[in-house]
This record gives sequence, C-alpha cells and structure tokens, in this order.
Amino acid sequence: MQRVEGKSIFGGIAIGKIKFYSREDRQVVRRHVKNVNDEVERLYRAKEEALCQLQKLHEKAVREVGDGPAEIFQVHQKVLNDRDYLGSIIHIIETETINAEYAVACTSDNFSQMFEAMDDEYMRARAADLKDVSNRMIDILYGNPGLEIESDEPVIIVAEELVPSETVQLDQKKVLSFVTRKGSANSHTAILARTMGIPALTDITVSRQWDKNTAIVDGYEGCIYINPDEDTFLKYKEKKNNEIEKRKMLEQLRGKPAVTIDGKEIMLYANIGGVKDVMNALQNDAEGIGLFRSEFLYLERSDYPTEEEQFNVYKTVARNMAGKRVIIRTLDIGADKQADYFGLEHEENPAMGYRAIRICLDRTDLFKTQLRAIYRASAFGKIAVMFPMIISVDEVRRIKIIIEEVKVELKNDMVMYGDVEIGIMIETPAAVMISDLLAKEVDFFSIGTNDLTQYTLAIDRQNSRLDCFYDSHHEAVMRMIKMVADNGHKEGCFVGICGELAADTTLTETFLRMGIDELSVSPSMLLNVKSQIRKVDLSKSCEISN
Repeated sequence: MQRVEGKSIFGGIAIGKIKFYSREDRQVVRRHVKNVNDEVERLYRAKEEALCQLQKLHEKAVREVGDGPAEIFQVHQKVLNDRDYLGSIIHIIETETINAEYAVACTSDNFSQMFEAMDDEYMRARAADLKDVSNRMIDILYGNPGLEIESDEPVIIVAEELVPSETVQLDQKKVLSFVTRKGSANSHTAILARTMGIPALTDITVSRQWDKNTAIVDGYEGCIYINPDEDTFLKYKEKKNNEIEKRKMLEQLRGKPAVTIDGKEIMLYANIGGVKDVMNALQNDAEGIGLFRSEFLYLERSDYPTEEEQFNVYKTVARNMAGKRVIIRTLDIGADKQADYFGLEHEENPAMGYRAIRICLDRTDLFKTQLRAIYRASAFGKIAVMFPMIISVDEVRRIKIIIEEVKVELKNDMVMYGDVEIGIMIETPAAVMISDLLAKEVDFFSIGTNDLTQYTLAIDRQNSRLDCFYDSHHEAVMRMIKMVADNGHKEGCFVGICGELAADTTLTETFLRMGIDELSVSPSMLLNVKSQIRKVDLSKSCEISN
C-alpha cells in the first residue's frame, strides 16, 4: 500500500480504479512514406474527424457552460481550416515524404514558436490554441481517443493537470474523483468537483504506474491510498457507506425551508460558474444564486465575449431560476485568473494588483458591455449585480454613474430592463472598516471570505507553503464579518457570505448569531448547510465561539 499526501479541494471518499491521463503520451515518430497522396488523404480524413469532434464539444459546452466559454471550440475549428496551417503540413508531407503525424507536429512547433515570439498578446495566445488543435489531430492519426473513459464503472481521474477543454468532454457520471499534481482551489477542475460533489485533491505527486490500480481518495484528509491493504479498504468502505446514509438523510430536506428552530428564515443560495450549474443548484433546493462567477465567460477563450453572448447566458440563468434572485458578480479577472487576450502585464503581487473592479473602471467600454448584458437580462428574471474588490465609496459612486449611463443608453435604444439590486463584495479590510459608509450606497453586501482572509492575515492562499499559518477561523476574520453584518443592517442592507466559509458547517450557527442573512455555497453543499441551519435555535442564548 502507498499513501500520498496532498491538498484537499473538496471533501469526500472515493473508492475505485484509477484512470491515469497524460498529454505526454503522444510520442510522434518520424516515418518515411512511399505514397504521399495516400498520406495527404489520411490527413484530410483526420481533419474532418477533428472538425466533427470539435463541433460536438462546442454543442456540449453550449449546453453546459454557455456560448462564451464554448467559443474556444469554434476557434479551434478555424485553426483547422486555416490555409497556411494546413498548407504547411501538406508541404512537409510532400517534400520530405514523411508521415502526417510528424508533419503536424513540425508545423505545430514552427507556428507556435512564431506566435510566441510576437509582440502581441492576442497572437501569443494563439500558440496555445494551435498546440491544442495539433494534439487533437495527432491523437486521431494515431488512433488515440484522448481523455475518454471506457470503463463500465466510474473511475478516479489522475493527471498532472486538467484543463477546461479536457474536463468539458468528460462523462461526469463516470468520474469518482479528480487527483492532480497541478491546480488550485479556483481551477475549472476544482469548481467542477465541488459542483459534482466529488472528492478532489491537488499537489499530489502522481505516477503513471498507478493506472488501473485500485485506490482510495480521502478528500477530508487530503490523501490517496494506492492498492490499499484490507484493513484500510474496510475502514474506508465503512466511511463511504456512512457518507451514503448521511446523503439519504439529507435528501429528506428537499422542499423544506432553510429556517432555524425559532423561525428565522435564511436565504440559502448557490455559487455557480455557468448555465450548466443551474440544474444542480435547483436539484439541491437553492433558493437563488448568490454568486454567478461571470469571469468564466471570459476564461479559456480567445477573445472578449460579446454583449449578445453574455446576455444569452444571463438570460438563460434568470429564466431557469424562475423568479428567484440571481446575483451576478461582474468580471473578476486578474490575480490567479488570467486570460491572455486581456494583455495584463506581469505583476510582482497580482493578488493586490490590477484586477477585478480596477480593470472595469479603467476599461469602461469592457465594463459597459457586461453591464448592458446584465441589465438586458434583468427583464427576464430577478437579477442583482455585485462588484468585487471594492475599497472605497468613490469606486461605488463611479460604478453607479456608469450604471446610469448604461440605463440611459438602453432607454434610448428602447431596450427593456428590470429593477436591478446593486451590491458589493466585502473582501478587503478597507471595505470592512468603511462598511458603515458603503452600506449607504448599496442594497446588499456579500462577504468574500477567501480574499478577505488572505488580505487580513497577509497570507497568499495560493501558496501551499503557508497552509500551516492560514486560519480561516481567525478571530480577526470573525470580528470583521460581525462588523460588516452590523453596519449593513443599520442601513437596511441584507448581508450574505459567498466565500468558502459559508459552507463550513462548524461556523453556521456563529454566522446566524452574527446576523448573516444569506449563505451561498456550492450546489453539492446546500443540503448540508440547510441541515445545520435547521438545528439552530437563536432564541437560546449562546456565547459565540470560534
């Protein structure tokens, strides 16, 4: 038995066979061919198969994540149809009489090097697209299916790293767990794991020799057991059975209100990253969407999403939520969330740099495009908007001026929009300390505990070396949350928490006694938190402890 420790992204127990995935499995061999015409014909057949795959992936991505993120697959189709790209491959096949796989690899290397050397962020970003497309072509030519799960039973996916273009094509019913060496709590894979409610680990030193071996993933302790011995297997089998029984008990809470024993109703909302997450939110009894991470419309694509693309996504979510509140957080790009086409310069400390609302207030055309889409969608449901990384009253007033300009533009264009509540993220100590002033400007607060904790404790939450110093229950953080709740309520604002702490059931009663009105968590955690809410009796005096 081998036990390997890492970092937990989402808790839970998974027991099953490992499916090891590596992009490095592509070993392209140069081979002489006798008939170049046959080889060119083989290339064209591979191209058509690749186009077919990309079209299916695009349709699947549109259904699950919306038009914006799905556009990457249309970009890849354009690369495949590019005359220069295809012409270079054919030229190498014909002049060097070599196999198509090697010609594709050569062209990919040559074009990628040219793009990466250009003094243009957009063109440098094309290098990644070209490599992705070329790898797909090589897989098809070699008969390699890529990341497909052929097992009849669900498996544990183990990889160095998983990117969105890989996870989006997975049959989620066949995935027990994600285990990777690279990744973060904010990666697409991590968010997918939380949405699916399956254990996930990162910072694991993975090995391809694990493939097809039996393993146990412990998402609570942050470790994986390879070929567990009988005692370990039986112990975790019992833990897994207990998990299943607990889930059955939680299922009985569907349709019941998130209300304390003494009758205090709590708004229990879901965090989502796109259209695909709405069904999970509704199935788990979400009373609304407390955090729509709109940045996922911008990530993993080659250019800015248009107003129409954003509008269609926001409208779809609003309609599906059928009158329940949907809180859309405006663009939160920067720090650990990067998109090459934004052309953001390298920063020594990006977490405190040019990000989120700072980009929006600097690039007002970009900001207005998103706001127009949000306000247009508000005609189809109950939409609210909130702004991240606020540190001053002046920022909020500048935002409100831009909102008024957008509303005037829509009126002039005779475009309908609804009554949109305005809120802000409280995730900086500055916002906490002036929350009494900020509350006079907005309708609600949503506390982003992830960033608030890292800024308060001066600890980079992406730096695993600092995990032993990171304390999300720190007294300073708790006092800040209480201060925000008090100041918000004095001005009639409702106050919520949408960070990871909202799902920490050891703090649920503490938050309710502080006066928190709304908790927004991953869909898979909704019933857990509801169960905890229904056990609290606020009429009984209780000393708040951390």
